Amino acid sequence: MEERLQKILSRAGFGSRRACEDLILAGRVRVNGQVASIGSKADPAKDMIQVDGQKIPAQPPPVYIALHKPQGVLSDVETHHDPRKTVRDLVPVPGHLFSVGRLDYESEGLILLTNDGELANLLTHPRYGHEKEYRVQVSSRPDERQLEAWRHGVVLEDGYRTSPAQVRLETIDGKGAWLRVILREGRKRQIREMGKQTGLYVTRIIRVRIGTLLLGDLKPGEWRFLRPDEIRLLKAGKKASKKG
Repeated sequence: MEERLQKILSRAGFGSRRACEDLILAGRVRVNGQVASIGSKADPAKDMIQVDGQKIPAQPPPVYIALHKPQGVLSDVETHHDPRKTVRDLVPVPGHLFSVGRLDYESEGLILLTNDGELANLLTHPRYGHEKEYRVQVSSRPDERQLEAWRHGVVLEDGYRTSPAQVRLETIDGKGAWLRVILREGRKRQIREMGKQTGLYVTRIIRVRIGTLLLGDLKPGEWRFLRPDEIRLLKAGKKASKKG
């Protein structure tokens, strides 16, 4: 079946559709020996598609994996000259996978690993504002003023004001507390920086949801393939975001 070329390339691991369009515009893509153009279609089962003179790999079956990233593991699927363990080391599944929903080294929780480049881009691009939900442990009991600051947006050290967050007190934990936080953006170490600027020292972060996908009862280091209904829900959310 013929599909748009950028969709085929994205699924083959060449990045987002936009990145694949750039490859086509640069004249780096050929179909059956002819330089491709934007709007070109191909059938990966019949046509020879090349990038920089190399035939693209056979289209692998789609892979969707939920992983509970432990603390002390990098979210990257690849590192250069960094000996620390990555999420890819925890999942012995062959082929290139994108890491969706990066977490800092000290944080833990849900990450999606997939070879679906289009879905990966749409779940991570800030334009689409997919919700990500966290349980956040803080070392002191928050007052309403601090929580309201999170809800209205916090000015970080670099002058950036965060988008409003949904936040509520979940439980009291000794001298501290657990918060439930929902974000629609994902700046580096954002929750920790929000806590720092409002006097709430963050001691633990666990992501429990990305869009419609839930962490569930996965323990740190555990992973599983997504069920068909979970994949359908993620893709339905993707389509709604594109329309919006």
